[in-house]
Amino acid sequence: MKKLVPVLLLSIAILTFALSSPALAGDITKGSKIFSANCSACHLGGNNVIMASKTLKKEALEKYGMNSLSAIINQVKKGKNAMPAFGGRLSDDQIEDVATYILKQAQKGW
Repeated sequence: MKKLVPVLLLSIAILTFALSSPALAGDITKGSKIFSANCSACHLGGNNVIMASKTLKKEALEKYGMNSLSAIINQVKKGKNAMPAFGGRLSDDQIEDVATYILKQAQKGW
């Protein structure tokens, strides 16, 4: 029985870690401020005023392969279609913060 307890505790710890959502790297509070100042004119509430189907909502991010930190960071840095590039305006840390905020908001349903 004494050998079973550590094995059971280790199993629970591994299972908890494996099923938990990954930690996001950026600062959500800073990301919120950056989003408000730079993104909300077109993406208020996770919507998209230019291309209505390409929102920042979880389903759309998944549909268009934008549901990862790296994909959002790339889009914010380089821009695409009607979206301007922010790589020259925002630092790498600011872009990571806003990408983290976007993913968190999408998970919460905006």
